[in-house]
Amino acid sequence: MKSKLSSFLFLFSLFLCNSQVSLENLSLEYGEYEVGFRHYLKLDSTRTYKRIMDFTNESILREIPISIWYPAQGEFSTASSMLVLDYMHILKEEEEWENLPDEHILNWFYYPNTETNQSHLEEKVKATLGANELAGSFPTVIYAPSYQASSIENFALCEYLASHGFIVVSSPSRGAETRFFEGGTANDMETQARDIEFLIKESLNLEHIDKNAIATMGFSFGGLSNVLAQARNGLIKANVSLDGSVRYQYPTLKKSPFFSIEKVNVPFIHMAQKLIPEQVMKEDKIDPSLNNDFIFFDELKESEAYSLRFNNLTHSYFSTLGVLFQARDLRQDKSDTEILESYRWMCRYTLMFLNAYLNKDVESKGFLRNEPAKNGVPSGIISVRSKQPAMKKVEFEDFNDMAAKRAYKDLEGLYESIQRENPGFVLEEGKLNTLGLQLVLQPDKANYGIEVFHLAVGIYPGSANLFDSLAEGYLLLGDNKNAIKYFEKSLQLNPENENAINRLGQLKGK
Repeated sequence: MKSKLSSFLFLFSLFLCNSQVSLENLSLEYGEYEVGFRHYLKLDSTRTYKRIMDFTNESILREIPISIWYPAQGEFSTASSMLVLDYMHILKEEEEWENLPDEHILNWFYYPNTETNQSHLEEKVKATLGANELAGSFPTVIYAPSYQASSIENFALCEYLASHGFIVVSSPSRGAETRFFEGGTANDMETQARDIEFLIKESLNLEHIDKNAIATMGFSFGGLSNVLAQARNGLIKANVSLDGSVRYQYPTLKKSPFFSIEKVNVPFIHMAQKLIPEQVMKEDKIDPSLNNDFIFFDELKESEAYSLRFNNLTHSYFSTLGVLFQARDLRQDKSDTEILESYRWMCRYTLMFLNAYLNKDVESKGFLRNEPAKNGVPSGIISVRSKQPAMKKVEFEDFNDMAAKRAYKDLEGLYESIQRENPGFVLEEGKLNTLGLQLVLQPDKANYGIEVFHLAVGIYPGSANLFDSLAEGYLLLGDNKNAIKYFEKSLQLNPENENAINRLGQLKGK
């Protein structure tokens, strides 16, 4: 019996007939922004790497080719128009065949070298190479490609998002030591997750990024690695899975010591391929559970989550290169018209999800919660299920975050409102004391600490220690009158409080 991954890769590489599509026929509804594109190489000094085709024992710093799509200014005097062929040059570079003649690009890299596919290479794309960045602050999407795939595999989707005001950053998926994966192992997943984190760090250096609005998006194996990255990185605020392997390889994800299902606590959307016909299952020895099992989604507790099935898309067609160049499987693939239509809706749902959770757009969230027909989706194309997170237990950190947003004013009212909705919520004396001390020791936040201590002594009126800390806070502020008042209160509660005795001696002796 083949493994799920082996079966999946077989499907991805099955060539049975030629595609008849074009970028023009894709008919994406681009946004108001022009799209710029940059591609460059960075080195990760924390890891080493070998260019395997160079047949050398020499190790170099890990190479991270980076592709960026971004909202651009409308003036293109020094920029260059781009063709699909320009993206395929990047594919050559990332495959480490930079000097390969263009006429071999297709048959060398996965796709049939047909007349139709050759014509796709000459199609003009939406992006402009080297266009000036548009001023502003834009949410950012880190894109993780499929198994050993190029950073540009989904260039139409990346251009589409950039035209709607997103920055998209991608690098190729490659193994820990060379460009080759080990076979979809936990080590491969960890390696790609680290590359995602490298891209996040790189993105934070971009001038026009909104640092509080970062999402990850992954196709196939990239949709496994980006879940791991999110589980250990609080900067990631939402997660998009394009038929991600998190559905097929959940046991691999659970092998990571950094993963637990409770850490998947941001909005999540998974868009799945169509049901695989029984004939294909039998002939290709595919585990039938691939069609319906989604244990990861079923176990989600902390995430607002959506699971969509695209009934006219097989796995390959969640990427631009798949739509354009992938040979069709006559046993199960739908018509080109149906594939193009579904790819458009996949792009649309991706945009709505990112708008909803990075841009906090209420109408986009409503779109996600609608039945597909209400959004104009033709009958039968998409089926949807969703789930809401379980009621989150309020922790001390949540209280402090809410208090900080109101500049620590009316903390008693805040505490009462939290308790009304969460009757079991208790502010621990020790944590209040520590928080108050942390704040009063910061000159620009000392008054916040005083507010915390007043709340604390109201909750714990018999605590000599809290009154002692409150007095110390007033002493730091130079308010000796209140310092004496609360040191005396502390001493009443604990006559052996040496700190209060000493402080009162100092203050009253002046």
